[in-house]
Formats: sequence, C-alpha cells, structure tokens
Amino acid sequence: MRAILSVSDKAGLVDFARGLARLNVEIFSTGGTKDALKKAGVPVHSVSDLTNFPEILDGRVKTLHPAVHGGILARRSLKAHMEQLAEKGMGTIDMVVVNLYPFIQTIAKEGVTLEDALENIDIGGPTMIRAAAKNFPDVIVVVDPADYAPVLDELGKGQVSFEFRKKLAQKAFQHVAYYDTAIAQYLRGEEKGFPEVMTIALKKRANLSYGENPHQKAAFYEEETVQKCEPSLVSATQFGGKELSFNNILDLESAVNSVMDFPLPTVAIIKHNNPCGLCSNNDLAEAYRRALAGDPLAAFGGVVASNRTIDMATAQEIYKTHYDAIIAPRYAEDALALLKRKKDFRIIALGADITPTKGEPAYLDFRRVRGGFLAQTPDYITEKELTPKTVTNREPTPEEREELFFAWQVVKLIKSNAIVLTKDKTLLGMGAGQPSRVVSVQLALERAGERSRGSVLGSDAFFPFPDGLELAAKGGVTAVIQPGGSVRDQEVIKAANEHNIAMVFTGVRHFRH
Repeated sequence: MRAILSVSDKAGLVDFARGLARLNVEIFSTGGTKDALKKAGVPVHSVSDLTNFPEILDGRVKTLHPAVHGGILARRSLKAHMEQLAEKGMGTIDMVVVNLYPFIQTIAKEGVTLEDALENIDIGGPTMIRAAAKNFPDVIVVVDPADYAPVLDELGKGQVSFEFRKKLAQKAFQHVAYYDTAIAQYLRGEEKGFPEVMTIALKKRANLSYGENPHQKAAFYEEETVQKCEPSLVSATQFGGKELSFNNILDLESAVNSVMDFPLPTVAIIKHNNPCGLCSNNDLAEAYRRALAGDPLAAFGGVVASNRTIDMATAQEIYKTHYDAIIAPRYAEDALALLKRKKDFRIIALGADITPTKGEPAYLDFRRVRGGFLAQTPDYITEKELTPKTVTNREPTPEEREELFFAWQVVKLIKSNAIVLTKDKTLLGMGAGQPSRVVSVQLALERAGERSRGSVLGSDAFFPFPDGLELAAKGGVTAVIQPGGSVRDQEVIKAANEHNIAMVFTGVRHFRH
C-alpha cells in the first residue's frame, strides 16, 4: 500500500505516519511535510521518486503529474486501467492525506498583498483530494486530522469499509468547496450586490441543547468568511451557565443588535427576539434600571445586553432579577465573580468593543424558504432618515427631535407592526407583531400607563388611518416619527395638528418580519 502525505496542518501528522509505517504503508511526501517526517525518523520518499521529475516553478508544480494522478485515479477493477499503469511503469496510490494551504489565515494578516494571497492558493492539493475522493472505492482520502485514529483503526482490522471511505470522500469534497468559497469571496472583495453564483461556507461550532422546541435538534454553524467580522457570538466566550440552546442564540443575537448602534451606554432586555426594555444613559447602572422599569414582568427570564463593559454597580442591579443570559463586550473582574454566583446564568463576553455601524453593511442577510433562500442587504439607518421632514404645523422641540431619533432607532429593532413609546431615551411601552397597527398603539399605551404622557411615538411604517394617532394623542404623546407614504397621510397630519402633535416623516420604513 502506498500513500501520499502533504499537509498544511501538521497536528497529529508524525504519530499518524508512524502508525502507517507500522502497517507497512510506503509513504511519499513533499516540502515541509517530508521534512517533518524525516526529522521524526519516519521512513519517507520524495514524490519526485514517483514522478522521476523534480519540483519546478518554486514548488508550484510537484504533484501535477500522470504518475501521481494515474496512480490515484486508476480503477483497480478495470483490467485496461491496470495494464496501462504497468505499461508506463506506474504503481497505484492507495491513500491521499492532504489539507490545504492556510489561505484564510494568510489574508487575515495585516497588510497582506494580492501576491501573498495568490501564493497561498493551493493547486496540487485540491487536485489530489478531488481525484482521490472521486475514486474513493479504491483510494482512502483524509483531509481532517481528527480522522487519523479511525483510519489507523480500520487499517489495523485489515480493511477500510466502503461506508467509511464514502464518508471520508464526502468530507474531502466539502473541504475543497469550503476552501474555494473563501478564495471566491476574497477575489470578489468589497463588491456589493448579489453575485450570480454564490456559495456559503459553514463550519459546525457546537451542537445545541435543543432547537426552537425541545423535540427539535439543533447546531450552531460559523460562517467562514474573509470579510472583517463584527463582534459576534462566534468569537464570544461563555463564562458560566448551562449550554446554549437555539432560542438562546437567537435572543443573544437580537440583544447584541439592539445595543450596538447607540452611542451612549445602553442596556436592552430581550424577550422572544424583541426588546421589552431599552435605555441609553450616561450611567450604565441607571440605563439598566430604566430598561428594567420598561416591563419588569416581561423581563423575567429574558436576556440582558450592554454595549459597555459590565461594572460592579450594574452587576449588582442585574443580580436582583432572574435572567437566562447576559451579553456584553467584557466584565469587570468583581462583576463577573458576582454574576457567576447565579446558578445556570449564561454569561457571554464578546471580547471586543461594540461601536455603532455607519452606512450599509457589506454582508447579506439570508432567510430559508422551501427550495432556496431569500437574500437581502441588512436593514440600516439611511442618511435620509437623519433629517426627517416635519409635516405638521408644530415643529418638534430640540429635545423632542433628539428623542424621536432614539425612538426611531428602537422601533427598527421590533417586529412589525411595531410601535414604541419613549421618554428620556427609555423604552416605556411597545406593541410588536400585531396584524393591526392601532392594536400595537393600544398595547404600547397599556404597557406605558401614565408614563405615556409627554412621550414620543415611533412607528416602523406609515399609519394607514388616523385612528392610531388619535389613540396616541389621548395617551399624552407629544411627537411622532413615522415613514409616511399612506394615501391617507393628509388625514393623519390633520389629526396631529388638531392635537398639537409634532410629526416628522422619514420617507423610509423598517419592517422586521
């Protein structure tokens, strides 16, 4: 039996090669892999001994040779194939152990040039992998060091099963597809829009305790991307608590999204993907207290998010209420020690500062539908919305205008039809996911109670009728921000004028389905 070993990731390589040698496998190798095996005292031949041809073009061409690929691709059951190999003086290659140049790690380095990137695109490796995987009934292909021990175990039994070979071949093709996806992303660069053909490379990060419901299984996959990543759950550290579930991750993602675009210290409390409490304040502990006051009943068992490091004063306040999880950039040492006392409390640190995003993000959002995916650019606050147009007789006061923009940022986070009431940069009440916008207004007013007097209202889309605005006026709302665009806009504006409400139109809606 003959094997070619040529790996970038040398974890477990020497022990695996020694195991092959004990099983009388003849090993051929190239470059750094061959040097590592020689240094460890493992018997190894150069691939040039197979090809009778030296490496050329600074090592760019080593294994691209008929003696290599003929030996891999020959079907052992076809007499003609075996006769052709014998006629050319070639032997079979029965195992290919290859993993590829570290392209993603290379381009992640500061100041990497296009030339550096191109030199780290593996050619011979993917070619051998594909050839071996194509001929997996006759050739064992190994791309993952985690498979070294199982392969040795199978070989030690005298035969590698067809099913195991097939599984290894599947992993091999996936390995190459994953690699090619990263290269295509890199060459696409900062180009925005929707490519005609696109692949998404995903790598399993963890199995989850369960899916959306306990009878559903779930896993968390990390997207392999060459783009600069925002602080995310992929790079986060969990300091305490139970294993994360599918719903935990969805809520944690919503939590991070809820605080990341506010410039002041901000705390959000998330329940079922919606903020039930949110406040921006110069004092983080006060921001938490006000966020909790938004809906202390709904907050129980939710997720807390902060865009600042959790200090001891804030941790002491959070400790008083039961939550499933908390997520923040970091934790002060004493604050972390306190929070870890709460049994089963999942404490997540992003490990990086959260800074407001500016302009349109470069990535795409995907939603699974039967038979395919929907793709869209992410929702964001456009330049147009920074200077909304006053459409009523009364202009908002400077204080109202500042509060209206805060309400606009908050309502963007909530599921449609969405209505929020805010005051002092605090979410007082919200209506989410209702078929009727007027019902959302009613729910927001009920939650806010008497605090609605002197508040401002944000609506993620236009009011189709004046009824919602008239209900808000009865609750003491003084100013409204909404997209406008209804055929009944003039009726809504007239109602606002009658109640001396200042209203601005943004011209942009923020549906969240």
